[in-house]
Amino acid sequence: MLKTDSKRMWQPFVRAIKEFNLIEKGDRIAIGVSGGKDSLTLVHLLSKLKKEDRSFDFEIFPIMLNPGTMKKEDTDYIEWLGENVLGQKIHVFHTDIWNIVFEKRGEKNPCSLCSKMRRGILYKKAEEFDCNKLALGHHGDDVIETVLINMFYGASIKTMLPSVKSTTDKFDLIRPMVYVFEESIINFISTNELRVIDDNCEFGSQKYDSKRREIKEMLLDLESKNPIIKKSLLHSVRNVNMNYMWGQSE
Repeated sequence: MLKTDSKRMWQPFVRAIKEFNLIEKGDRIAIGVSGGKDSLTLVHLLSKLKKEDRSFDFEIFPIMLNPGTMKKEDTDYIEWLGENVLGQKIHVFHTDIWNIVFEKRGEKNPCSLCSKMRRGILYKKAEEFDCNKLALGHHGDDVIETVLINMFYGASIKTMLPSVKSTTDKFDLIRPMVYVFEESIINFISTNELRVIDDNCEFGSQKYDSKRREIKEMLLDLESKNPIIKKSLLHSVRNVNMNYMWGQSE
């Protein structure tokens, strides 16, 4: 049985679901699975919720896309992990994205197109499973970093929402781990000795842009001086006083 930190992971996870009404009776929820720590943790948490709390009556469909860069041993491992450890069948679909992006189109900056194609296929698969929601593995650190990136580099105040309509308007995108911090996820993976799948794409490092890396390093430095700074920043997203925001009276 997998060990889950109740205070730092399970309670914040359940709190977000209840606070933002992310799961309702009869939901069919697709889960975007990359094979990384965040998505595997999300599969575990939703599986645990489904089994242990009967008041939540829903179905889950973990979906993993191989863009053409993953080794067979890795996709086989993910399928084994889902059925034998996480308690859920992970549906793995092999695609031709890599061949299209590089061989047919010869993209010099492929990450944007690759991401767009992966998102489109994921949405299509979610629709094929007749899902009305798609759960994503974004966590509290992602929320905070997005706020600061938009403020520092985009001159705007916005972040990831716990729930939002998909671009196709056919289902809701939900982020049940918005109150769970990345450190707790890392501890969960390490404690349970789970192997995660590294990105085998040669352009994988480009996906983690320099701006987000700078923000993460800045937060680590600030956290060493103020241990609750990330918690304060996360709660500030909910505690917005619109009376003191410019432009609201215009």
